[in-house]
Amino acid sequence: MPLKAYGVLITRAVDVRREGSTGTPHYQIHLADDQGTHYRAAVNVRSQEEPSELLYLVADDLRHPVTAHLEGLPSGWNTLPPGPDGPNLDFVRGNLFDPAAMRSLPPDAQGPDNDLADLLDHYVRRAVADPAARMYVFGERFGPEAAVRDKVFGFLPGNGVHDIHMNQGNSARFQGDDGVWQDGGLLLHFPAQSRWVGIFLAFQSQAWHTDDITGHTLPVDGSRPDPEGRPVRIVAALVNPRGPAPESETVTLLNASPDPLDLTGWRLADRLDHGCAVPPGPLAPGACLVVPLTDGVQLGNQGGRITLLDAHGLKADGVSYTAGQAGREGWTVVF
Repeated sequence: MPLKAYGVLITRAVDVRREGSTGTPHYQIHLADDQGTHYRAAVNVRSQEEPSELLYLVADDLRHPVTAHLEGLPSGWNTLPPGPDGPNLDFVRGNLFDPAAMRSLPPDAQGPDNDLADLLDHYVRRAVADPAARMYVFGERFGPEAAVRDKVFGFLPGNGVHDIHMNQGNSARFQGDDGVWQDGGLLLHFPAQSRWVGIFLAFQSQAWHTDDITGHTLPVDGSRPDPEGRPVRIVAALVNPRGPAPESETVTLLNASPDPLDLTGWRLADRLDHGCAVPPGPLAPGACLVVPLTDGVQLGNQGGRITLLDAHGLKADGVSYTAGQAGREGWTVVF
């Protein structure tokens, strides 16, 4: 069963509070929207299951079509309906980042710049100090609790967001929270620098191959991808060819492995999960294959996603591109 109240909170960062490393500590963020409503974001920094250290990835200069989807949303809480054609986050399907690049950190350790709370401090305190900065907190809402003051910052009513992490592929204990297009995360926008920062967290106990309907772990190896273990990769796409519509869009694949690979049954999918077949047959080591997109698969010029699925329907690779990258007619986007 997915989260009951998934969405994104758009606010200013006001203050932070670090908790210790025992129990189930959180990094607490005090937030306020443009109407003066106060919220607390409770960010997990330690897992209840072993290994206890969380995985993290920071996209220090995030360029992804999700940021364009966020434009125009009002300050405060925004409930997000499920599905791929919106600002929802999905670590598996959204091609937000390369999961193989995630690393683990302890929740709180002696010394500077060596734990997850330190990393969050580095970015969130910058947002606190910048009145123009905005935080986009994805997760599940709690409250408002009309008669209860917030237990950390003391404002009334208690109100906020939790589950600010991956919310699919959970172990049996937390399987009830599984769903697709409902992952949590922190996006920070610094308008003066025209810059977005994305902070993404996951538990090491979570799987990375999940069911497209339930978000439950699939009965295959769902471990985090090995950066050296992805033999076929999307390396380029002709998103905006010259000439009138319908255009002849293409995606270029590379066999990075030392062995030939049979691509029979492999498919490419666009941001709406429309798919087309990759030409069957072997792809030689080090060789590239330019795949014409057919069967209604379209790479929109306003940004999108491209996902490569193997013969078992499992994600083999995925990329994203922005409207800015697609804007130059006739140029190939290189990933």
